[in-house]
Order: sequence, then structure tokens, then C-alpha cells
Amino acid sequence: MANSRFQRRFEELLAVADIRIGGDRPWDMQVHREEAFAKFFAYGSLGMGESYMDGWWDCDQLDELVSRASGADLQKKMRPSDLLLAVQARLMDPMGGRRGSREGERHYELGREFYRRMLDKRMIYSCGYWKDAATLDEAQEHKLDLMARKLRLEPGMRVLDIGCGWGGSIHYLAERYGVSGMAVTISPDQYEVARELCRGLPVEIRLQDYRKVDERFDCSYSIDMLGHVGRRNYRAYMEAVKRNLRPRGLHLVQTAGSSNSTVKADPWVNRYIFPGGHIPSPKQVTEAAEGVLVLEDWHSFTQDYDRTFMCWHANLPSAWESLDGGPDDRLKRMWSYYLQSFAGVFRSGASQLWQVVFSSAGPGPDYFR
Repeated sequence: MANSRFQRRFEELLAVADIRIGGDRPWDMQVHREEAFAKFFAYGSLGMGESYMDGWWDCDQLDELVSRASGADLQKKMRPSDLLLAVQARLMDPMGGRRGSREGERHYELGREFYRRMLDKRMIYSCGYWKDAATLDEAQEHKLDLMARKLRLEPGMRVLDIGCGWGGSIHYLAERYGVSGMAVTISPDQYEVARELCRGLPVEIRLQDYRKVDERFDCSYSIDMLGHVGRRNYRAYMEAVKRNLRPRGLHLVQTAGSSNSTVKADPWVNRYIFPGGHIPSPKQVTEAAEGVLVLEDWHSFTQDYDRTFMCWHANLPSAWESLDGGPDDRLKRMWSYYLQSFAGVFRSGASQLWQVVFSSAGPGPDYFR
């Protein structure tokens, strides 16, 4: 009886987003264990993600299900009585939300070949720019060219890449635009790959925290790194950028963002994908920069992340082949859920993708010419 009560209420919520339980449309939800409904109420997004990983439910087009649910903002449709359901569900399953986070650690332990197959040829793990692009490789190149135009790169300029990943961005900019500079990362594996990739170019790769850098650069950038520094460190990030920019220097931030300011990250994402991460709001970004850097430009191309995530998802079968013995089923379902659900969230507009340009003192009135 208790599970049927959870199911009825959950079906009412999904109906707002035109999603059915057991329906025949690709975005409808197929639930294999009725205990899943209690877990949805007890643990919210964490319960949804973990029960999917455990095979308790499926969906042929998970990205569209998440897009519809996010677009309908089902959280706001919940009634006061739903809080009672959540309490009852937790009492039925008191240990359900206390699983270990080994899968979150394994997100970073799959090896460079896995990412080489899942990502583009430059191994850039961030949103591409799909205007006039037909492939993932082109979308990532177009993104880097867009950044170069915004930063006004010219041969001989010295550039700082904060959180450089596997070095594909600084490598491209050094080759294509004739710049020199430095790239920093705290990942030993990414450091080794980036150093080998940039060998022979006027680029120094350092295994170093960006807050320890104290040099001068004509411009700097970070790509999908701000969300990893933590909400309490946004101000320190802006101050570090300012310290390392020459007068009238430009800094570009590419980041996922949210319309609303939040304190906590999504529980499932925090446990399994990006531990300690936080998606900033416009207010949190601008307040962190106030009195430190000057805001020059704010550009949103949110839908491009939907397409990028779906390309990565399409590349997963090839990426799995790189793993010795193949992935276990739970890890495989975790990655599928991660990539498709993120695509759906960006498709709905519940999360956004921004490029924001700051200057150290203001580049003057001709910035947009």
C-alpha cells in the first residue's frame, strides 16, 4: 500500500511534464521495482540517479525525460504532503542514502585512452561552440577561435591557462595564434599528457595550484573550471586572476551556470561526478568580481552543451573498449545517466553555459569593435 501511494503521487508529478510510467513513448519511464518510487521521494535527485544505476528503472530517451522534467520544474509542483511522503520513505529505507562514493572517484580513474575516445581529438572536456560546426572536433576548434577573438590574441602575447586539462586548448592557441604562456593543472595525469603535447611550443605546463601563480600575462582564461573551485573560493579566484594580469589585460571564464543562487550542489552530481563542485549564478559571479575585475561581455550558448554531451554519449561504446575487462554494469549506467541527464538539463535551460570576459582595468570603449 505504501509503495502504491508513492507511485500515484509520482505519476501525478510526471504528468505535468507529459511523462508516463510504463508508457510507449521514448521519454516515458519504465520502472522495474516499485521500491523505486519511495526512493525518489526519500532522496530526490540522489535517489533518482542511484536507482537508475542499480537498474530499478529505465528510459529509452533519458535525455528527453530529464529535459521535460527540468523544464516543468517539478520541484516547485510538490505539495506540503510530499514532505510527509519523503519522511515516510526514509523511515522505510534508513540506509538508502548512505552508499559509498567509489564511483565518484572512478570518474577520474578510467585512464587517458577512455577520454581520448570519448572526447574530441584534442581531449577538451568542455562545451563546444556549434555555430557553423558539423562535428565535435570542429565545435571545439570554433570554441577556441571564439575565445581567441574575445581575448584579442596576437602573436607574441603571453597567456595563462587556468586548469588546462590535457593541454588541448593552450596547444591550439599557441600553434594557431602564435602566443606563448603557461598552463597549470593539479592532475598528475593531465600534466604528463599536456607536457608531452606541448613539447616544442613556447608553453610551460606546471603541476601547480592556480592560486600559487604570481607572474604577469597579457590575458588568461579558464574553461569549465570555475565550478570546481567551490562557492567560497570564487572571490579568491578573481583576485588570483587580477594579480596575474597586466594592466588592461583580459580574462575569459567559460562555465556552466544557474539562474538561481544555490549553496549546495546537486547531491547525485556531488557524490558521483564532481565532488565538491558548485554551479555559480550570475549574482555569485559578479559579486565575486566586484571591485576586482571589470565585466566586459557576457555570452550564453546553452544549447551547445546539450549537443556536446550527446556527442560524448554517442562515443561511450568506443570508450568502454579501452577499459581492461570492460566496465561493470553500475559504472556503465552511471556514465550513461550522467551524460544524458546533463544534456537534458541544458536542453531545458535549467542550467546555462556562459563565456564571460573581464578586464583588469577596462580595455576602453572600443572593446566591441
